[in-house]
Amino acid sequence: MSWAVTAGPVLPVLIGAFLAAVFASFVATPWILRYVREHRILDHPDARRVHKQPLPRGGGVAVVVAFLIVGGGLALVGDALPGVNISKPLPDMNILGLFAGAILATIIGALDDRYDLRARWQFLGQLVLAAIAVWAGIIVPYIGNPFGPGNIPFIQPIGIAFTFVWIVVMINILNFLDGLGGLSSGSSLIAALTLGVLSLTVQVNQPMVAVFCFVVAGGLLGFLRWNFHPAVIFQGTAGVMFLGYTLGVLAILGSAKVIVALLVLAVPIIDTFWVIVRRVSQGRSPFSPDRGHIHHLLLDLGLSHRSTVLLIYVVCATLGLMSLFVSSTTGVIAFVSALVVLGVVAFVLRRAPSEAAS
Repeated sequence: MSWAVTAGPVLPVLIGAFLAAVFASFVATPWILRYVREHRILDHPDARRVHKQPLPRGGGVAVVVAFLIVGGGLALVGDALPGVNISKPLPDMNILGLFAGAILATIIGALDDRYDLRARWQFLGQLVLAAIAVWAGIIVPYIGNPFGPGNIPFIQPIGIAFTFVWIVVMINILNFLDGLGGLSSGSSLIAALTLGVLSLTVQVNQPMVAVFCFVVAGGLLGFLRWNFHPAVIFQGTAGVMFLGYTLGVLAILGSAKVIVALLVLAVPIIDTFWVIVRRVSQGRSPFSPDRGHIHHLLLDLGLSHRSTVLLIYVVCATLGLMSLFVSSTTGVIAFVSALVVLGVVAFVLRRAPSEAAS
């Protein structure tokens, strides 16, 4: 892995943006917590949830506030920032699409947090978000060739279709992952940092993308103070929709590093795949809730809430570190291997958790 010449000059900006975002979300979360409590925007416990009493949701808005204040401010002076001014600039339409979609994603998610929208309306909102990205010119032009060097280019219709699928999948992956305090936030933080570091390499050289990634990561770290177990507030759909859209778009802007995002979020992606396969094979809706996710199975195995979350953090961080040094071919092989291994582990834990523990 080789660093771009822009990495050194932009490093102070990244550190400052990260710390400013940490502070912004850390300060904003108590205000949001007070608001959702007053308006009874709560996540109520049920058979599949781990918490035993209603907890506020919608706290992911604090991350959005940090992103809009810090990231938006830096976007306005982007070309003047050290390192950014000597690199290939992001088109203004791309930046507009990133922020416009992020705001709309938060609004749609907040409406669901408040009014519990039906799944069809949420899905329609996800399609609208993907359409905004495409309108702004944020389209996957190619993916890394898993069978050799170089890339596999997409003709525009296929690139547009892939972009729609990618953004919708990213949003739903994080939605499925948001089952334990700090799990979705911490995993997204690792993904944002990984994409940010990758954006500083010679192969990508997009320091402005790195700035946005570090702002997202900082916002998540500030929010984790309130979201990590024992959580006092959950991200809610507002945070999930924002993160799914933003990380999905940043992966595309970072020279379409889809394989990297797949590896960093391999655990929730593969977990979601097997959960959907199991539900469909049982004749159920793939969106029907249950306690079949890997984090539920680890809890049933006897791991504590905190240990389960930290274990998944370690796996995500390990795969994220791997993604920085491997080729597309190796990345695909690693992802497929994880697909098989996690499927076997989930099957064993689901069949006999007590025996597995012994």
